[in-house]
Amino acid sequence: MNPTATALAFPDQATAAPTRIRPLRSAFDDDLLQAVAVSADLRAGITNAVTVLRRDYAIDGVQWWSPAADGSSLRVELSSGDATGPRTAMSIGAAGTLVLIGDSAAPVEPAIARLRPVLHHWWTAEQLAEHVSLLARKNEALEDFAALVAHDVKSSLLSALRSDAPRENLSRALELVDSILEAARADGAVGGAALLADAVREAVADLGDPGVEVITSVTGRLPVPAASLRFVLRNLLANAVAAGARTIHVSALAREDRHVLAVADDGVGLGSIDGYASGAQLGLASFRRLLARFGGTLVLKRRGVVGTCAVIAFTGAPE
Repeated sequence: MNPTATALAFPDQATAAPTRIRPLRSAFDDDLLQAVAVSADLRAGITNAVTVLRRDYAIDGVQWWSPAADGSSLRVELSSGDATGPRTAMSIGAAGTLVLIGDSAAPVEPAIARLRPVLHHWWTAEQLAEHVSLLARKNEALEDFAALVAHDVKSSLLSALRSDAPRENLSRALELVDSILEAARADGAVGGAALLADAVREAVADLGDPGVEVITSVTGRLPVPAASLRFVLRNLLANAVAAGARTIHVSALAREDRHVLAVADDGVGLGSIDGYASGAQLGLASFRRLLARFGGTLVLKRRGVVGTCAVIAFTGAPE
């Protein structure tokens, strides 16, 4: 036997497949993902990601283009660093596009690809939450306006039944319903400003002959749709009448970006809150919710020994 051949004899074995070596991932990639993951919301997450991109990846500038409200275009939501130079657009799913500026953008693409599903789902979740919140507010608004219509119609019908001129009062009831529907449409609108003098005059006219003296000294505007302000004013005036007021003062004050409208009466006052909002007049909670939708507040204050002062306040310049 040939010893050399014997020494070189091996049992038959299957050839092992070569081990695949995975490419090393930069620690920067983990820092980028971590910066997004620990953020409070999507905008904060992308802001932190932009900081890491510029600091660790030497990107000259970064822009985040997010979908506009119409969904058919993009708008610059965030811009950091240099805005001139070679531009590389990288999709981040439903959240829009990141535009990297400079010559160092190409190596960053794998890191952005890892972020894409996170940002995509985060954007989708926030949009869904916003739509749910909007639907909830609209449902609340519908409930409020249904209550407003029911109370105003009931009040007007009761007045018609007790009046010697029912046709006139029924006509006024229909006009009141029309004004409420205008307020409901205004509730869904964006922006708008009411002329105070017009809103007060129309609110007083809505009451017909209230049997009280209404003294007004108002000018300017409030950042709320005219139909909504008219509706609130009419009910505040009606509450004052129901509280036994003989005189109602309506005044306005504007300082810088704060606008205040006050309805003061000499009725029963806050010591008899049931009297202030008595009869068929609507409670104040609906008024507060209506004004809050436009950034306004409504507060009742005691006026000396007798009487009540309803104060409507807005912060922000009328459009």
